[in-house]
Amino acid sequence: MSKIVFFSIPAYGHTNPTIEVVRALTQRGNTVRYYSFDMFRGKIEAAGAQFVSCDAYLPPIPKDFEYRTRYDFSSLISMITHTTVSMEVSVCTELKDFLPDCIVSDSICIWGKLFAKKMKIPMVCSTTTFAFNSDTAKMMKPGIRELFHTLTGMPKTNKNIRLLRQHGYHIKNMVQLIQNDKETDTIVYTSRAFQPLSETFGEKYTFIGPSIPNLSTETVQKERPLIYISLGTVIRNPEFYQNCIDALRNSDYDVVMSVGDERHIALLQDIPRQFQVKSSVPQLQVLQKADVCVTHCGMNSVNESIYFEVPMVLVPQQSEQSAVAQRTQEVGAGIILKNYKPENIQAAVTKILSNKEHYQKNIKIIADSFRSAGGPKKAADKIEQVIRCYR
Repeated sequence: MSKIVFFSIPAYGHTNPTIEVVRALTQRGNTVRYYSFDMFRGKIEAAGAQFVSCDAYLPPIPKDFEYRTRYDFSSLISMITHTTVSMEVSVCTELKDFLPDCIVSDSICIWGKLFAKKMKIPMVCSTTTFAFNSDTAKMMKPGIRELFHTLTGMPKTNKNIRLLRQHGYHIKNMVQLIQNDKETDTIVYTSRAFQPLSETFGEKYTFIGPSIPNLSTETVQKERPLIYISLGTVIRNPEFYQNCIDALRNSDYDVVMSVGDERHIALLQDIPRQFQVKSSVPQLQVLQKADVCVTHCGMNSVNESIYFEVPMVLVPQQSEQSAVAQRTQEVGAGIILKNYKPENIQAAVTKILSNKEHYQKNIKIIADSFRSAGGPKKAADKIEQVIRCYR
């Protein structure tokens, strides 16, 4: 059996999809060590892996971390660079002792990629977004705030590149580190049918569909349509949630709304009785019952909505999510909102419910491609194949 190391960033959308892949590998007798963060310890250990905490290597989290995550690429790169340099000596020493057969690194987990290259360990890239190359990059048109921070942050980004070079990492630019390439074996957590410009990605890419855990399917009898609303675990937007309340307060729908932070519930005014407003909910269970999902278009949320054949109202918050939203609308699985005024939210939900069969027919095509893509088992097969090639 093999020894495999996983690296990811402290983000649910990048870590959660890997859990079932880890489980598939450990169930086959492989030893998996996962360098991650304390909030994921329980899930990782439950999947059979050795958990190694990386929290001590993180820089202090700024108060405006959520804003930076959405708009300020240069600040995000600074945090990632700091983490890489902080953990380099300790983790590389551990890798020398552990002698893994393969490293599986998230596509934007710079330290995992750099350590694999430095230690000359075979690597598989784990891509939880759409695969990203020079062709698909054209789909991601930055907004004004993103463009502003990119331009004003160039000196900071260049400083981080120089720092990494001083530590012996030969890189040209940050895009080189984050963009998928033609040489690296890569797992993508969607299907070729949903991936934009899939023809530009060769045989090195293995599209496995969403990594969904086994769930008991619930048959639910509902008297009223159920609307599920969420902007994910990072984005906080009380104004948006208030607009959803105002849009649907007089409707004949039940609404489950996940706002991400208990403190924001107190900011919402006059919540109707048909609304359940919580800081978080078990999303997969809710989607099995939902008729419409109002989403920020994070890749996991869109994948999971499609998997359970739930049409979407699409409210992207930044350029990557805009690309996901555009593709989702292209395949007929949802409607993009140009703004989130209450009347527009209400109109989009009504349009989908009035044409639900049409949307579900479109979604089923992609959902079927997800279910036939191979899932975590196919990802495990790919990782083991890469290991065999290097032995």
